[in-house]
Amino acid sequence: MILITGGAGFIGANIVTALQGREPIAVLDRFGTDDKWKNLRHAAVDRFVFPEELDSFLAEDGRSLSGVVHMGAISATTERDVDLIVRSNIQLSRTLWHFCAQRGIPFIYASSAATYGDGSLGFDDRSDEDYLGRLRPLNPYGWSKLAFDRMALGSVRRGEQTPPRWAGLKFFNVYGPREQHKGSMRSVMTTHFEHLRDGGSLRLFRSDRSDYPDGGQKRDFVHVDDCVAVIAWMLDNDFPSDLYNIGTGKARTWLDVGAAMFAALDREPAIEFIDMPPTLAGRYQYFTEARMAKLAAIGAPLPATGLTDGVAATYRYLAAERE
Repeated sequence: MILITGGAGFIGANIVTALQGREPIAVLDRFGTDDKWKNLRHAAVDRFVFPEELDSFLAEDGRSLSGVVHMGAISATTERDVDLIVRSNIQLSRTLWHFCAQRGIPFIYASSAATYGDGSLGFDDRSDEDYLGRLRPLNPYGWSKLAFDRMALGSVRRGEQTPPRWAGLKFFNVYGPREQHKGSMRSVMTTHFEHLRDGGSLRLFRSDRSDYPDGGQKRDFVHVDDCVAVIAWMLDNDFPSDLYNIGTGKARTWLDVGAAMFAALDREPAIEFIDMPPTLAGRYQYFTEARMAKLAAIGAPLPATGLTDGVAATYRYLAAERE
């Protein structure tokens, strides 16, 4: 059995969908009162576990686990309840890490490109403490992911027992199917699908830096299917346990994203620029681009879905969901 935490969420639900049929799947998540359940309506799940039931689940069924894929987290970069973030993103991760170490279970968890902060120190998935200690995340979410990365690597350096195979995956800007429930944390592609489909224009933030034109801010956008392919490969193959970037390695501008969105809808681009809200001032990333050499070196499948193709596939999914 594979335990997938956050298995009803965006990346988690896509992992469940991809892995179903190969062995039993247990999903750890909360569903709430929105449409998050729809992410799993086509999936075969053998066990549903609420977070407060984790200890009893591990005690009763932990021996049957062949892998833990830990995607569950408070992922909102705007969340300000740091105590909640510590409980969910650090302490829960630590519990699963130690369980997997004691039982010899592979452990794959979601880190984040948010650990890199403003990117001034680059986007190199190095795991030395000197580099990690100089990173300055821009929000509590990014800090929590960096804190657990450092905990995991500290355990390795001290020679403590660790999972037999583990990876901290530093996801960049992931987009694709099954993120509709995420509200304000959805990708721009999903957020604006209906608005653009119905003839609206795309609003992008103006740049407040002279070295970036309006719409010229760049991000590394990676399709969720490519992320899932890496995780599936890691469950099936031996590799050096470490931190790994998950991106395309090629930054694209917001104008590129807009062009892909309108092309997917067979529309001419209609883009307008708005001022950046004060809440993002000083906390907005103008450039992200994953260095992918480390993942390439272990032979894992590198993300290869082009932006135009990825957005088109996402919009086909969204259109089908609304039929």
